[in-house]
Amino acid sequence: MDNELLKKLKKIKMLVLDVDGVMTDGGIIMDGGGGESKVFNVRDGHGLVLLQRHGISVAILTGRTSTVVEHRARDLKIKEVYQGALNKKEVFVGLLQKNNLLADDVAYMGDDIVDIPVLKMAGFSAAVSDADETVKKIVDHVTASRGGRGAVREICEMLLKAQDFWPEVATRYDFSELVQTETEFLPKAGN
Repeated sequence: MDNELLKKLKKIKMLVLDVDGVMTDGGIIMDGGGGESKVFNVRDGHGLVLLQRHGISVAILTGRTSTVVEHRARDLKIKEVYQGALNKKEVFVGLLQKNNLLADDVAYMGDDIVDIPVLKMAGFSAAVSDADETVKKIVDHVTASRGGRGAVREICEMLLKAQDFWPEVATRYDFSELVQTETEFLPKAGN
């Protein structure tokens, strides 16, 4: 168990997510009329609902602008949505100020080089398994799953387990006999 990682996870009060390549697989479907579609993972969404239910807020920070993202955020009751963020670091600093948070209080999950300034600032940083190689070298954790394929859920569960909310989740969904009392869920140092 990586105690340093556990310390970081215990401090987190907000998870901030990039969209394309993190909440989705990075693909964008465009029809002949310019309409856009994205595919979101339902388990990722449930993980975000669980975080919010346990007092860890969620925000979206993306460089693109899409009505699909607005709809998904509304569906998940995510109130803080920052689209068209050409300078993600600047927007991230504003998000911290608005919510009276320190960078150490916030986790950020990204997949591409545009995310690096925020990943370097965040108290806990994560990248999806199919992220840009440079990004994977600088984050605290790389997920086993790809973007849009369960990576967000992995981070949600890590946060819930590190902050001791997992037994409550397990009781609610009737799988408490499967919950370990140790923090074995954490990746070993070097992952």
